[in-house]
Amino acid sequence: MKRLTLLSLIVCFALPVLTQGKKPFAIEDLYRLKTVQDPQFSPDGGTIAFTVTESNLNDGTTNSDIYTIRTDGSGLRRMTNFAGSDTHPRWSPDGTEILFVSTRSKSAQAWMIPVTGGEPRQVTDLPYGVGNPVWTPNGKSILFTTDLFPETGADGEINKRIETRMQEGPLQAYMADSLLYRHWTSWKNGASSHILVYTLDTKTVRDLTPGPYDSPMFSLGGIGFTSSPDGQEVCFVSNRNADLALSTNADLWTVPLSGGRAKNITAANMAYDGDPGYSPDGRYLGYRMQTVPGFESDKFRIALLDRTTGKREILTEELDNWAEDFAWSPDSKSIYFMVQSKGHVPLYKVDVGSKKISMVLDAKTIDAFSVSPDGKGLVFARRAVGEPLELWIAGTDGKNLRRLTYMNKGIEETVDIRPAEEIWISSPTGKKIHTFLVTPHNFDPARKYPLILNVHGGPQTQWADAFRGDWQVYPGSGYIVAFPNPHGSTGYGQKFTEAISKDWAGLVYQDIMAVTDSLARLPFVDSSRMGAMGWSYGGYMMMWFEGHTTRFQAIASMMGVYNLKAMHGATEELWFPEWEFKGTPWKNPKLYEKWSPSSLAGKFKTPTYVSHGQLDFRVPVEQGMQLFTALQRQGVESKFMYFPDEGHLVLKPRNSRLWYGEFQRWFEKHLKNR
Repeated sequence: MKRLTLLSLIVCFALPVLTQGKKPFAIEDLYRLKTVQDPQFSPDGGTIAFTVTESNLNDGTTNSDIYTIRTDGSGLRRMTNFAGSDTHPRWSPDGTEILFVSTRSKSAQAWMIPVTGGEPRQVTDLPYGVGNPVWTPNGKSILFTTDLFPETGADGEINKRIETRMQEGPLQAYMADSLLYRHWTSWKNGASSHILVYTLDTKTVRDLTPGPYDSPMFSLGGIGFTSSPDGQEVCFVSNRNADLALSTNADLWTVPLSGGRAKNITAANMAYDGDPGYSPDGRYLGYRMQTVPGFESDKFRIALLDRTTGKREILTEELDNWAEDFAWSPDSKSIYFMVQSKGHVPLYKVDVGSKKISMVLDAKTIDAFSVSPDGKGLVFARRAVGEPLELWIAGTDGKNLRRLTYMNKGIEETVDIRPAEEIWISSPTGKKIHTFLVTPHNFDPARKYPLILNVHGGPQTQWADAFRGDWQVYPGSGYIVAFPNPHGSTGYGQKFTEAISKDWAGLVYQDIMAVTDSLARLPFVDSSRMGAMGWSYGGYMMMWFEGHTTRFQAIASMMGVYNLKAMHGATEELWFPEWEFKGTPWKNPKLYEKWSPSSLAGKFKTPTYVSHGQLDFRVPVEQGMQLFTALQRQGVESKFMYFPDEGHLVLKPRNSRLWYGEFQRWFEKHLKNR
């Protein structure tokens, strides 16, 4: 792993970097790249199914299809070819068919296609669509999620009653008598997520999780349920606390596949329990857990629940970083899992008996992985700053690493996709701050370049050595870009992560200013042409810059928090602000006032571009509007970019292209044309 000090960085760039005639990375190149994800081994271990997603800028759409490839890299085959979404491939237990989700009909439904090829056939037809279908172990049924209203829970009446409700027409108003009435980008309309079992031969469907609860609950990753190896039991994640907006107390629940009353099996822990996975021998239930109620950024641990004795063990307590997605070894003796660690996402292994933890391999950033049925191989989707997402394969010992797919080979050969250097910069906080630096196309260290500093969101997350659009678009336009991991970032120990809570612009601001000062002294950085940008918490930091420094010539604030008191009253997951600022703004207003950029609006001077989405319920759009109003009323040069159809992320290709283009022009005006 290459880690450089500022001095060695200067030496490293003593000579120009040659790009061998490649063209600079442009916005359009970002949407030519294909995203490879969700690798799944066939039951015999010889073939891998996965998804490939492409964008079409002309019509503003994305398209996902299912592919297969043999483990030796031969036999690449496109299994589906539909101008929409075919995702979530899952092999049948006998390996003859692939189950997947498709939008071919009026909504997302479960479909199947023979592995030998042919036309896919539709399995489900529920008006609200289905999500995350998986096979039961005997191959006779599938499990999936869908949204149901409370009155649609009776077996045999589900389709009829949903259709009746749908015929009532779209809702024109939303009503609420409790909090969390909207979440992420969706309003609650009285329906909740349920797990259904569909029997293939009889074509009947049953609701396994009736009631007014999300079962499984909302999650940005994972599917939230799994079945036992013998097919007798389903485990799912649900939060059934009275105050959902204040609680992180998700629990694991089990219910017989034949139906019956659900049982809470992690009630003793009042913090998060989720992401379940049975051991292949059925003895254990592995899962991820936290121990601090109400703190969404507590350390994630891998835990075990013995299904015979009920005894719980934590396997990764000694690991001081977050454990991410995991998978069992076929012999049930080990668990493989991803870890956020110092700007990388490597793969680790923990032995169930000894609790011995070891790193299997560090491949920069691993996004998803699967273990082969024989326990000897791994397939994973990985990326690095200078390498787009592709599938790779290795042994479970981390050896024999090789690339499996080349979906983006043509672009890699013709476009300059810039790698990152990793540097550690001393801060007055006493820590060295890990920072990624990407230099421009045709970089010449004898020249001086404008620099853009990018502060990450979260705030409890990390910049990783992983391909991203903004790490390439701006270097392709002639900028140096820097991405620091200050206090609050994950991957540097839990205390470092926790340090930002109740201290939103204290240590972290000192870290970022130390990084800025150090980078400004580099001989190839023009310190008179420095800009800054950030999204979510990073957008917040841009506003904090406005009230505390004039060293940046231009700022871009995206989906950022501006007025902390107003944020509390409009955001959805109230456990977040009430943990970060020690309660409500009326009972404990000091931290809300101390760390709110709005309290310093009279000092704003730096030209700022503000961006926000109407469907952003995490950081409501009024936060961006208030910032823009404060800038305009004081005559500070500013622009506001509003997306009525985007949430906390800008996902639609045309919107995203506009987003990049506008910020490019903003920085060009203030950093290049001056």
